[in-house]
Amino acid sequence: MAYKNNLYALALLTLSPLSMAQDWNGTVLGFEAPPDPVLGEMLGIRKILNDNGFNYNLGYLNEIAWNGGGYNHDSHVAYIDQFALTFNQDLERWTGIPDARIEGNIVNRNHNDDLTTKRVQDPRVNFNDLTQESWGGQSITRLGWLTFARSFDDRRLTWRIGMMNKVQTFDQIIPCDFQMLSQCGGKSANSLTWNNWNVHTWGTTLAYKVTPTVTLKGGVMEQNPNASSRSHAWSWSTKGSKGVLLPLEIEARPLINGLPGAYNLGVVFTNAPQTDLYRGKSGGAGATDPEGFAQHSRTWFMYAGLNQQLTRHADDPNRGLSTSVSMSLADQRSNYMHQVYAASLRYRGLFDARPEDWIGFGLTWIDMSSQYARNQRYMNSLSGASDYSDPAYHPVPGHSLNGEFYYRFRPVAWLELQPGIQYWHHPGGVSRTQDAWVTELKTVVSF
Repeated sequence: MAYKNNLYALALLTLSPLSMAQDWNGTVLGFEAPPDPVLGEMLGIRKILNDNGFNYNLGYLNEIAWNGGGYNHDSHVAYIDQFALTFNQDLERWTGIPDARIEGNIVNRNHNDDLTTKRVQDPRVNFNDLTQESWGGQSITRLGWLTFARSFDDRRLTWRIGMMNKVQTFDQIIPCDFQMLSQCGGKSANSLTWNNWNVHTWGTTLAYKVTPTVTLKGGVMEQNPNASSRSHAWSWSTKGSKGVLLPLEIEARPLINGLPGAYNLGVVFTNAPQTDLYRGKSGGAGATDPEGFAQHSRTWFMYAGLNQQLTRHADDPNRGLSTSVSMSLADQRSNYMHQVYAASLRYRGLFDARPEDWIGFGLTWIDMSSQYARNQRYMNSLSGASDYSDPAYHPVPGHSLNGEFYYRFRPVAWLELQPGIQYWHHPGGVSRTQDAWVTELKTVVSF
């Protein structure tokens, strides 16, 4: 499983040209235009590329996290970073195919150091959040996507096909500005059947603009548990595929009292066998695998969200307050995160002297699957372990509450610095784990 980063230019590179109404300005919602890059025009090379239809964004991101408290009280400074290249090549000028383009994403990740699993959370339970959202997929360079896209019907219908990632089409209404994973973007990744950002699988999607503000989206995508493996980083093989995903989403980008908003509701069905979380289950929904877990022949997942600007600065439409709310609901027979709810407030340009600075605050509530908790109790009954301090004990998760506060500023146009602080209550949903404070620093460089 891999995770999103905060290169907002993704939306500008991958969304269809009519994905936003003409007077819909998403800057205060977190979708800023790419900043001036540190390399500038590269002696005219960038202009030559743009004139020939090649547009790209190259960025560097690092995320640092330091704990106080948590499962392991020993303080640790965890560091991860990545380089990401996202690009489009316009094909219309060369082929005459309306709005045809090649889309690509390549991500190089390094320093696979995750504070969540090393310090904050009990390693005997599955993690349900991350202190560094871009951790995942190991230290590796991999293809995030390589797709062909074009439009029909005066650009109302956009078709995409190839080795793709869900973020190209689905769940695009909330940016990934927070460093905590549960506050980064929407909640569609919680289905645990597809991946974010830098992992590709085969598929095809359609997005149709019913009205200038309402879009219907659907697709057929490969469901491949091996997609995030090292062997699949640059592979076009479907080896390991278990079935298909059928995502459906409705998205609206209206103006409410003259202020922009983005809303969505999505559902994902899969026919790929999913393993029941309870080892003691027998019969019922499906055949039992050799390890004693029942298999479900089909499962579902639902996600929804909103991102609405609330206020506008008197003399600057790019300054103001916005709020976002997102949620997910999963089949708790096979998904250990049953319900996730996240809410946040952002303000762009709070201070007149710093009109492009951001301040953000978010809270996330996560309810773990009762079937997963049931299995933990069952495993304890088999081992006879009843003491939390016993290494053989399987902690029984319930719910957790996580929060984050950050401030982001640009000392120069191409550099963003974002210090912040996180608070973890019941990390991993385990009440016996000590609460933790996490100090953070995220840095973004645009080339």
